[in-house]
Amino acid sequence: MLEEIAIENLGVIETARVPLADGLTVITGETGAGKTMVLTGLGLLMGGKADAGAVRPGASRAAVEGRVRVTGREDVAARVDEAGGEVDDDGTVVVLRTVAAGGRSRAHLGGRGVPQGVLADIADELVTVHGQADQLRLRTPAKQRDALDTFAGARHRATIEEYRAAWAERAGLLAEIDDLTTRAAERAREAELLRLGLAEIERVDPQPGEDAELTALVARLGNAEGLRVAAQEAHDTVAGDDVETDGTAVAAVERARRALEAVASDDPALGEHATRLAEAGYLLADVAGELASYVDGLQADPAGLETAHSRLAELGALTRTYGETIDDVLRWASDAGLRLLDLDDGGERLESMRRRTAELDDVLAAAGERVSEGRRAAADALAAAVTDELAGLAMAGARLVVRVEPAAEPGPSGLDQVTFLLEPHPGAPARPLGKGASGGELSRVMLAVEVALATARVEDEPGDGALLPTFVFDEVDAGVGGRAAVEVGRRLAALARRTQVVVVTHLAQVAAFGDAHLVVTKSQGAAGTEVDDTGADGADGTDVEDGVPAVTVTGVREVTGDARVRELARMLSGQEESATARQHAVELLESSIVGR
Repeated sequence: MLEEIAIENLGVIETARVPLADGLTVITGETGAGKTMVLTGLGLLMGGKADAGAVRPGASRAAVEGRVRVTGREDVAARVDEAGGEVDDDGTVVVLRTVAAGGRSRAHLGGRGVPQGVLADIADELVTVHGQADQLRLRTPAKQRDALDTFAGARHRATIEEYRAAWAERAGLLAEIDDLTTRAAERAREAELLRLGLAEIERVDPQPGEDAELTALVARLGNAEGLRVAAQEAHDTVAGDDVETDGTAVAAVERARRALEAVASDDPALGEHATRLAEAGYLLADVAGELASYVDGLQADPAGLETAHSRLAELGALTRTYGETIDDVLRWASDAGLRLLDLDDGGERLESMRRRTAELDDVLAAAGERVSEGRRAAADALAAAVTDELAGLAMAGARLVVRVEPAAEPGPSGLDQVTFLLEPHPGAPARPLGKGASGGELSRVMLAVEVALATARVEDEPGDGALLPTFVFDEVDAGVGGRAAVEVGRRLAALARRTQVVVVTHLAQVAAFGDAHLVVTKSQGAAGTEVDDTGADGADGTDVEDGVPAVTVTGVREVTGDARVRELARMLSGQEESATARQHAVELLESSIVGR
């Protein structure tokens, strides 16, 4: 439930705080005062598209903040927590949306910045908007089908979801089957190339790291003499047999060790150095021994060198085709083996998918028939509910007809084509909705459909209203007047007894039924003039006098008592101080109380 909305610098509104009642809140005001901006602000809070053009002229940004009660809505509270936001101790969440004049938009939920889409996800659970744009959409067959499904209830919609899941799985399988069958020759060629490559690798039988080992062996065998000379020279330098000169490294280290040991008793520090020299001597002796073994073992091996070159050539043929190194080649072979298994398994997998597709055909046929049955049953109930509403909206004799007929071919939403038709009076032919009706009649038909849908959802979700959305009606009473307008108000008030309802209206007959009445007001602008109600002077809600824009300051105030009577009188006659109009307003308020 929405508790309040605070707006700053949005369109013609400089600053406004909009408190919303638990039941029916009506919003009224003169044309051009900014009523639409209140709903624009609500749309921003609910994740709607941001428009930099809606920022008040001269302001750097627009901001809309709302407080939403989520008590009893664990699903919504969990979504807030998942987004990193917090639900306050009183069960409310603060939602903030800002729009910079440069166009950038930011959204915050429970004190945490979130993507716009998060607000839109939560809005789907919290708010349902019924406006003139929704009426236009309801003329399309797809939207009429969706409306019927909504009216049919939660169990029916669960059946539709079962059907859609089966349809999506079947569509995916058909795409795979098509791919397997149309690419059969291509898959066969790919499998043959993989087999040839694997056969070649199996014949050569490369070992991990073998190419690197052979490269090192070739380098050693190809420069055997140079290696022998270098190793021999190193050995002689470290520990040669030249006794006369005694210039080897081992001898030099030994002399240094003995010299230090001779005086170690006088200074222990020199004794430590003597120990380290002894360790160095052992290491040099080990190196000398290994060098001697290396020289003894190093021999020219032309045959071995030729064999190594030949093996490297074989491995090189593989690395030129399947990877830069032998390890790459072995990885290719592993992947190729798995891919070959997949390709060879195509026939069995194809048969398995065809069996599953046949099973899904049966599932779709059964689920589709249940969906059709639900729609046919709901069609009669929806037609009756809307027809009853029309009788109360000064269209007695008019009848809504909801046809459910087999579609040309099954689709992701079922087997049916749904059409709404209007029979304006007994004996008249039923025509598709939107044809053959005046604007006022069409508005009343659309409103009757919307109220029937909203009422059906209330009845479909029993409880104290905590799990129901807030219903917002944006001037859906356009083209309605007189007794029909009173009935509109009565029906909205009845709906508001189960859940929160917000209505923007021009009709006093509707406004009189509100539990709370908010008036959007405007004051004079900078140039000392009010904005023309028609908005003709300035597309952004400004007058222009001598080239100076007159920015309107708009606010929202709640009216009660005599102030409310004056507002209703203004709506009735344009003369809020007219005694006759005021008397009529009082009568409306009194009759609305009785009519509830």
